[in-house]
Amino acid sequence: MGSVAAVMNLLLCAMQLISGTNTELISVPSVVNGIIGKPLYVAVEKHFTEEGVQFQGSWFQMSPKRILMVMFDNNGVIHNMRLKETVTRITPANISLSFTCLDEADDGDYQLEFNIFHTGHNESETIIRNVRITVNVPLSIPVVEKSSKGTLVEDQNNVTLTCTVEKGTKPQFEWFRNNRPVNPSTRHVFLQNNSTLYISPVKKEDIGAYSCAVSNPISHYRSKVMELNVFYGPYNLEVSCEQGLKTGEVFTVNQGEMVSFDCLADSNPPNTCVWISGHDNSTEVLKTGPRFEVASLTLGHATKFLCRAFNNVTNKQDETQFTLVVANLGKGRENLVQEETAVSSLAAITIFSLLIIVCMLIVLFRKSCHPKRVFSKIYSRPIPEQKGLHRSGHEDATEDFGIYEFVSIPGKMESRQASCRSLTRLDSARDLHTIYDVIKHVPETPTLSLLK
Repeated sequence: MGSVAAVMNLLLCAMQLISGTNTELISVPSVVNGIIGKPLYVAVEKHFTEEGVQFQGSWFQMSPKRILMVMFDNNGVIHNMRLKETVTRITPANISLSFTCLDEADDGDYQLEFNIFHTGHNESETIIRNVRITVNVPLSIPVVEKSSKGTLVEDQNNVTLTCTVEKGTKPQFEWFRNNRPVNPSTRHVFLQNNSTLYISPVKKEDIGAYSCAVSNPISHYRSKVMELNVFYGPYNLEVSCEQGLKTGEVFTVNQGEMVSFDCLADSNPPNTCVWISGHDNSTEVLKTGPRFEVASLTLGHATKFLCRAFNNVTNKQDETQFTLVVANLGKGRENLVQEETAVSSLAAITIFSLLIIVCMLIVLFRKSCHPKRVFSKIYSRPIPEQKGLHRSGHEDATEDFGIYEFVSIPGKMESRQASCRSLTRLDSARDLHTIYDVIKHVPETPTLSLLK
């Protein structure tokens, strides 16, 4: 039995060698993050049993240069005397690496060289694993600072934002504006490992709340927001009026109304507005301010005005012209709006009434002139048995074909002929016999052909 077990063990080892599964005999994490002054344990898992297996290995520190730290085998551990204070325990059971207190010098790349020898084999297997150990200092909360304390004018000034931390190692920086990431562009440049954001030149779109996030393998923090203000404008200048009817650049108002105009523009800071009137190739400054009021009684038929907006910080200005026309509009714009509403309502009522009339005509036509309904009445009436045939002698006369009604008068054998081509008159006749008597006395063959 012992020989059989040995053979099976050899076969399993051979299969592992052929399939290349020797690389799974041990597993080591590729990166391990530690905190300075704290202990660190680099766990190495083995996927084999120690029975019938001999192994030995070594841990090396690869940077700044290759240094042998410790050697181990099935029986024990041999420490590097220079690193005895740092490496206190390497156990053959799990071949892991343990630090009692991390130092900045412990940061770097490490390598595990592991040799395993299976009983019955002449050659050993060698497995090499690399581990990155980081020694980190927790970060402090970052602070955002602005290079310029003065005003920022669009297209004229630049600004530099800096994110700083008092302590911490390996910080990674990320910038946000209004809680959205800031992406690099021709105007947005990141410097010094993204800790500095340089904007040149500033524009209206750069206004917002800026913050930075900083992180390292063991900590993550975000700064308070810093508002960035940019002076710009004026843009999109326009004149509005609540009383007048606007058509392009022409406002039409009712005679006698007090008309108010507002000059609006997108600008920071708000514009200084000047109202100017023009007549006879001359201009006159009427008022300064965003609102202008004028009585339509004092105007002529048409008067031209101009609103000029000026930004005292950007030294930019814009202007727009409009024409005021005075007309007899009754109650003014409200009357016109009411008339338009009334016309629209009248049109809707007219269309709805026409639809109702058309529907009623269709219903009446179907009730009064429905040929299918008339013929259905004829076909639904039963044909009684005929006791005998009565021939009029005109069977061959095609012009005499039709439906006849014969009424029997007591004491007489005469017959009265009545035309029944109008089916509605047959239904309304109460003093005559019904259609059943007519069919009963009509000869059999002509009746069937007529119904068909």
